[in-house]
Amino acid sequence: MKGMKKLMIVVSLLLVPGFVFAQGTISGTVTDAQSGDGLPGANIVLVGTTYGAAADANGEYTIDGVPVGSYELKVTFIGYKIASQNVSVSAGGTATANFALEQIALLTEGVMISASRARERETPVAFTNVKKEVLEANLGSRDLPLALDVTPSVYATAQGGGAGDARINVRGFNQRNVAIMINGVPVNDMENGWVYWSNWDGLGDATESIQVQRGLSAVNLATPSIGGTMNIITDPTALDQSAKYKQEYGTGTFVKGTATFASGQVNDTYAFNGTLVRKFGDGVVDKAWTDAWAYYAGATYNINDNNRLELYAVGAPQRHGQNLYKQNIAAYSHDFAKGLDDYDPAGLDKFAEQGREYNQNWGPVSSSYKGMQNWNSGNFNRYDANFINERENFFHKPQVNLNWFSKLSDDLGLYSIFYYSGGKGGGTGTYGRIKWDYSNGTSRTADWDATIANNLSTGNGSSRGILRNSRNNQWTLGVISKLNYKLNENTQVIAGIDWRTAEIEHYREVRDLLGGGYYVYSGNDFDVTDADKRKGLGERIAYNNTNTVDWLGGYVQAEYTQNLYTLYGTAGYTAVKYSFTDHFTSVGGNELFTESNWIKAFQAKGGAMYRINEDIEAYGNFGLVEKTPIFDNVINDRDGTRSENPDNEKFASYEAGLNFRALSNKLTLKSSLYYTTWKDRANRRQVRNEDGSESLIFLTGMNSLHQGIEFEAAYQPMKMFRFDGAASVGNWIYTDDVDGSYTEYTDAGPVETPYKYYVKDLKVGDAPQTQVALAFSVYPMKGMNARVVVKNYMENYADWDPFSRNDVTDRAQSWKAPSYNVIDFHAYYNLPTKFSGVGVRLFAHVFNVLDTEYIQDANDNSRYNAFKDNGKTHSADDAEVFFGLLRTFNVGVNLNF
Repeated sequence: MKGMKKLMIVVSLLLVPGFVFAQGTISGTVTDAQSGDGLPGANIVLVGTTYGAAADANGEYTIDGVPVGSYELKVTFIGYKIASQNVSVSAGGTATANFALEQIALLTEGVMISASRARERETPVAFTNVKKEVLEANLGSRDLPLALDVTPSVYATAQGGGAGDARINVRGFNQRNVAIMINGVPVNDMENGWVYWSNWDGLGDATESIQVQRGLSAVNLATPSIGGTMNIITDPTALDQSAKYKQEYGTGTFVKGTATFASGQVNDTYAFNGTLVRKFGDGVVDKAWTDAWAYYAGATYNINDNNRLELYAVGAPQRHGQNLYKQNIAAYSHDFAKGLDDYDPAGLDKFAEQGREYNQNWGPVSSSYKGMQNWNSGNFNRYDANFINERENFFHKPQVNLNWFSKLSDDLGLYSIFYYSGGKGGGTGTYGRIKWDYSNGTSRTADWDATIANNLSTGNGSSRGILRNSRNNQWTLGVISKLNYKLNENTQVIAGIDWRTAEIEHYREVRDLLGGGYYVYSGNDFDVTDADKRKGLGERIAYNNTNTVDWLGGYVQAEYTQNLYTLYGTAGYTAVKYSFTDHFTSVGGNELFTESNWIKAFQAKGGAMYRINEDIEAYGNFGLVEKTPIFDNVINDRDGTRSENPDNEKFASYEAGLNFRALSNKLTLKSSLYYTTWKDRANRRQVRNEDGSESLIFLTGMNSLHQGIEFEAAYQPMKMFRFDGAASVGNWIYTDDVDGSYTEYTDAGPVETPYKYYVKDLKVGDAPQTQVALAFSVYPMKGMNARVVVKNYMENYADWDPFSRNDVTDRAQSWKAPSYNVIDFHAYYNLPTKFSGVGVRLFAHVFNVLDTEYIQDANDNSRYNAFKDNGKTHSADDAEVFFGLLRTFNVGVNLNF
């Protein structure tokens, strides 16, 4: 018996090497057939087996431990045709299978077409793609614009550090002139063009890619894409079933969990995917806490070979403490202020140092105060019993898209998006007589305990000062439809419409009575229809308006492509109409109502790309765009006065670029030149007409020029190392002094009133005009990546109002913030062994590694925090600023089921 056991052991030992070496490896790359770029995240599977892999950040993949034999290897990636190869695996050998995927045209490209994405080697515009793999490796749960730190001419900051309070500037244009789109649908505010990133908190976890097209862009919708377009594409439905869970921790007791699932394709017809996010934390900046959810859901239904439906829903119900007020430099750091040549040392005595975490927008309160707070139509306990935020944001803005892609024939396709966006929420502030605390020696903060005591002392139950909500409830309906006709192998024509309508409620309501039982407005009657002026929690005060926005646009675009060159041209037309209803003002027994005329605008743009050879292409584009004025420049929401003939702002843009690849696509270089003029920047003035009525007029003549040069580079000499770089040098200036006049009527008759603004050759503020970013990535072993990003910003002129420069002796530039460098570090490691079939990734981010003190946002000549405050010094001691955040970290684990 013992002999038999020994024999079995010997036989087993002899067989083991056979089993071990009866396996092999398959490896290769997955790239874009046109650009040669790797496609990170592409799925590679051995058909009929459980073996597979996902391409890494360079598009490379490896499948280990494959039994000897012949297989069909299949590759899938959204927006590309499925590809397959037959491979043979030998014992101990490595089979190589490389794939160059072709992009999909017409029907199955789905949302990629509706989103007007630029294409490598075809679209003649300057653009940058940020793919999901890069987002996951670098974002670290910051606001989405902060992932664009290695993109030329793009400047994004966290501003005061509140969750979702970021901003973005492209080529010197703030985000009112940058079109932000999600799956091809514009999300800029319908009234003022701004973008509130807190509405899209958590979107980064469901983003498949971001494309930034700088300049007028090739987007054919009539959107405000003057500085550029930021097009966000969410995760598509996947062919295979999967699930993921990510857990994160960070500075400021930050905790976040993200769950993602995909059903895979069911019966070749249906597919579903979704993401659910929960996050909370105290915040890096003092009392800038966050308490948020986010969700994303997608579904597809292949009706037949020629029709496909896609449904997307995204939203982020959230509330967060804000830090909205910039401070004098000395309030953050005396040492930093001392190091500036133009900071008056006497200012150090006026502003006590509070540190970079300082936030003016909160104050302590006794926990014995049990007053309720009203928000979103309910009464709740305040966020924390020991303090109250003067400034808090709460909002939920879901967006739902239904996309229908129909292939009417081999040459004709119809792509339509029906979308709804709702919104409910607002922001807080004080109202009435608040007691203020000046004891910190820097700036006033609300003394809530003193205010509560003052309210309790009235003796009649009323409150003298309260906390209010400024509400902004809204809904938007829209349709975007594109008809794509392929005339021949080289030419296609696209015609489309863009219709939107929105209704927005603006009002203030009582949030917290701060010890009293009701609030009585002591000034002018704020509601002429209500005889009882005593207002309780949730009741409306101050103003109560409903605005509407109607938008209609159309365009025609033609594109011609052959082997050597591509040509395209677009002509578009838009019309917008506003209305205003004041529910608190009675005119002849009816609510005050004002409606504008239709305001029309035109745009035309075109471009060409010439493919010099397989490695070099040159391009150019131009455009003339009229932009309709925002709501506030057409209707005064204080009294309903409107403009009879509002003027459009006018933009002209010219761009040229050269793209170059070398060393078997290991080196990629891109360069671009741009020249953009902005004429007749809006400046309204309310005047009296001859018949005694009031109207708004526009004071024209404010012109600026934005010009510059941009570079991008990517170099990967070996598998273990990659370099990425971006640089831009801009020259953004106001071109002329403004000299004009307008007529208004007084009791004595017409009066000609001159206006002059002295701005010639003054720099445009709000973003650094020179930027350099370098990223160094290493891949020391399979599944491991470490990346260091070094960013340098120069020529950062403080933001300022050109319409304030009406003194001929005041010709100095706005204050220029010091240049600065910031270093970030990112790393992840995919554990080589799965645990019960679960893949594990560990990751870490460190932002501002060296804990550098720097100024990221600045306003010139502060009205509130200046030292001398004479309006002409334009010096450091009269600026108000936000410092960049101190060193922070984000770490976590990602589980792939």
